Amino acid sequence: ENGADIAVIYVGDEAPALEVCREIEAMGRRAKAYFCDVRDEKAVEETVKAVSRDLGKADILVNNAGVTRDGLMLTMKDEDYDLVLDINLKGAFHMIRACYRDFMRKRYGKIINISSIAGLVGNIGQVNYAASKAGLIGLSKSVAKELGSRGVCCNCIAPGFIETAMTKDIKEDNPLLQQVPMKKMGKPEDVA
Repeated sequence: ENGADIAVIYVGDEAPALEVCREIEAMGRRAKAYFCDVRDEKAVEETVKAVSRDLGKADILVNNAGVTRDGLMLTMKDEDYDLVLDINLKGAFHMIRACYRDFMRKRYGKIINISSIAGLVGNIGQVNYAASKAGLIGLSKSVAKELGSRGVCCNCIAPGFIETAMTKDIKEDNPLLQQVPMKKMGKPEDVA
C-alpha cells in the first residue's frame, strides 16, 4: 500500500507465499516468492542476491521467521531447543548480515525484527522460544547501535497474542489470554 515491491521468503508450502504475491501484485506492485531456509547462511546469501537481481537491493528487511517446539525444560530435547534458536534468532542474524553491506553503502535501511512478549516475560514450556525472542531484542539493540550512524534503523516489535497459524490452538478460555487487558487475541493488522 505504501509503494514497495516485496520479496516473500518462505520455507515449506509455497502456496501461501504465492497467494501473498498475488495480493501484492493486485495492488500494482511487484512481488516474488523465494524458498529459503534462514538457518542456512549460504542459502540466505544466495536469496538476497536473487532478490537484488529481480527486484533491486532491499530497503526494508522484516525478520518474521519463527517456530515453536514447546515443552517443559526438563524434558525438552536439545534438537527442539536448537531448532527454535536457529530459526528464530540465528536466521535473523543471517538475514541482517546478508543485507548489512548494502544498507551501509546506501546509508539507508530499515530492519524490523519480530520478537514476542515471551521474550520479555518468559512462558512456561517455552524456554527455547522465550530465549530466542529475548535474544532477538538484544540483537536488534546491538544492530541499531552498529548501523544507526549509517542511517540504518533497526527496531524490534514484541507482539502479544496475535491470531496466526502459530497461535491457532489457543482457546478463548486460555489463562494466558486473561493476562491481556482486552481479554482477546490481536489481529495481524494490529501489529502492522
